[in-house]
Amino acid sequence: MSDGLHNLRVDLLSDFFLFNCYIFKERTGRDFIISQPTSNESHFLTICRALEDVFFGHIQYLAINCPPGWSKSSLVKNFICWATAWHSDCNHLYISYSHELASSHTHEIKQTMMLPIYRKLFGVEINRESSAKDFFKTTSGGAIAAFGSSGAITGRDAGLPGLDRYSGGVCVDDIHKPDEVHSDVIREKVKRNYIETIQPRTRGANVPIIIFGQRLHQDDLFSYLLKGEDGNDWHHVNIKAIDDAGNARYPEVMPLQKLRTMEKLQRYKYASQYQQDPVPAGGGLYTDDDFPLLENFPDILATFITGDTSETEKDWNDKTVFSFWGLYQIKHKNVAVPDLYALHWLDCRQLQIEPKDLEAEFLDFWGSCMTFKVKPQLAIIEKKSTGVTLVSVLKNVQGLKVLGIDRTSKSGSKTQRFIDMQQFIAAKQVSLPLLAKHTKMCLDHMTDITANNTHRFDDIADTCYDAVNAAFIDKIIVHQVASKVDYNQLAATMMQGQHHLDFLRKKAHGSG
Repeated sequence: MSDGLHNLRVDLLSDFFLFNCYIFKERTGRDFIISQPTSNESHFLTICRALEDVFFGHIQYLAINCPPGWSKSSLVKNFICWATAWHSDCNHLYISYSHELASSHTHEIKQTMMLPIYRKLFGVEINRESSAKDFFKTTSGGAIAAFGSSGAITGRDAGLPGLDRYSGGVCVDDIHKPDEVHSDVIREKVKRNYIETIQPRTRGANVPIIIFGQRLHQDDLFSYLLKGEDGNDWHHVNIKAIDDAGNARYPEVMPLQKLRTMEKLQRYKYASQYQQDPVPAGGGLYTDDDFPLLENFPDILATFITGDTSETEKDWNDKTVFSFWGLYQIKHKNVAVPDLYALHWLDCRQLQIEPKDLEAEFLDFWGSCMTFKVKPQLAIIEKKSTGVTLVSVLKNVQGLKVLGIDRTSKSGSKTQRFIDMQQFIAAKQVSLPLLAKHTKMCLDHMTDITANNTHRFDDIADTCYDAVNAAFIDKIIVHQVASKVDYNQLAATMMQGQHHLDFLRKKAHGSG
């Protein structure tokens, strides 16, 4: 090895941040852009320093909270490459909420280690028999394996026994799946699997565990660990999008104005994922100020009904709710704003009735809605047990199109749907009549809705979500105004929209 390469090798091994910047340039051909926040150091430096402390034995348990898309996963992947450059016999486990995601990360680690300059500088060679994306070995006996956070981990361990130096570790990247974290059952399963399956995979007494990701719920795994409930002392690196002095921490990617807009329109997402402080118990998703109260009816372009049916008439269950909606174009100084619409909550009826009375009560509600100047020709009803029957019988009603909406795991949890709706409500795109009899009922109900499911009922909110989804997410009501609707395709379109949102959400959270 020439003196130049030798000196480069020494420099890269002595400074992980320098190694990260160098490897990034070798892999992409671009310079690694270091964030330049006001009155604070780059979050890249903060994270790299903590990872170095893990390597040199100063920290054994490291929790890193960082907003999504801030390169935290890239830093940890490069850390594994750097540690393996020091000791090619290191054994690492890379764990994410899905095996597929973890495999993609280990595959990128393998590609970095196969770079000619990496091999020349550090002498690390990949075993030729290691062709899988989720597992590969070095010729020195080191190994890197990928696993999903909820599955079994068999035949693989992290670190080596009986060594005082760094010999590998457990790296847990985004352990909670964003669209499942609001399920108490799934969230507890992930925590239990961490305690029973992941934590025991360390082979030596000083083998470290690194867990990193954004906060998603006030009772997630981070909360459990940072309280010390696993019996370990965790070092916490907490990267907030806006620091305590009010400055953007990564202004090149998330400028302050953009963050303040998110704080206003997507309060839960901002607080949890970007400030690492999930909304505390009882914190509502919506406020009274989110809902404009109008003295006069706006110029309604189209109307429709949403319905959520109860199972029985017992008062401890959600009630049956029918809501009547009008779509209108938002105006500024009496001039319509192009492509910007809002919903006016024209009426809402909450009922405690037996399933046998559903048809009669719906038809009575529809009849009252038909007195409005713009007649409703569409009803959107959730297809749960009683709703299935109602959808079936209403399909025979002349002059009314009925869409039955399925709730599936692919369309996200109920809490996630309420969070998705927040940005539209916070943007004041749902208004209510100032003096209508249902206005106070709807406001009281909506302001009780929380992100942690501490509210008792959500039947009215369900009808609101279906309306917001139809108008602003899938935009089928807007399309109805613009052109003639093919109702035979309408239900499928609504569910496709849900699936597409689910895909985008997973993609966004999967990019470290």
